[in-house]
Amino acid sequence: MQTRDALRLAQQKGVDLVEISPNAQPPVCRLIDYSKFLYQQKKKQKELKAKQVKVEIKEIRFGPQTDDHDYNFKLKHAKGFLSEGDKVKAYVFFRGRSILFKEQGEVLLLRFANDLEDYGKVESMPVLEGKRMTMYLAPKKAPVKKEKEEMPEAPAVEVETTTEEQPAPAKKAPQVKERREYTGPKVEGEDF
Repeated sequence: MQTRDALRLAQQKGVDLVEISPNAQPPVCRLIDYSKFLYQQKKKQKELKAKQVKVEIKEIRFGPQTDDHDYNFKLKHAKGFLSEGDKVKAYVFFRGRSILFKEQGEVLLLRFANDLEDYGKVESMPVLEGKRMTMYLAPKKAPVKKEKEEMPEAPAVEVETTTEEQPAPAKKAPQVKERREYTGPKVEGEDF
């Protein structure tokens, strides 16, 4: 179809002539409402953007001589971060003369990666950058979304009914504790 015929047809129908594929032989055009077309494209882009998962990087800081309790505490947090789908940046910060213990820092980070191998994989091995030795871990699985916990339904219980009337249990009066006298050591000048 000639271009002028296509334009005339578009004007008759009250729509726009939009070139879809200009590189094809012959070029491909459509008769559509261009503003509606743009609106639908923007809507698709918003949907794609909403479906994207934003990955946050959580940082965990160690010292070269981090103790076992602190290590386990930080390990527990890292497991939580990785199971939620976040990346973890673990680093050992060397202060002053502690830079002499580079090997201890590297061993600590490698131990950390080994303990987290079920939850994540190492993106980059420990690298010394200035006074920091850094390592990145990425989650292995897709993030587990926290949903509201549902209360389990109570199992159905069969109740037997009898025709005999049973007497109602008698109500007991609430017990009142007796006040006792203070029998501890006496202090001069104080009355109890």
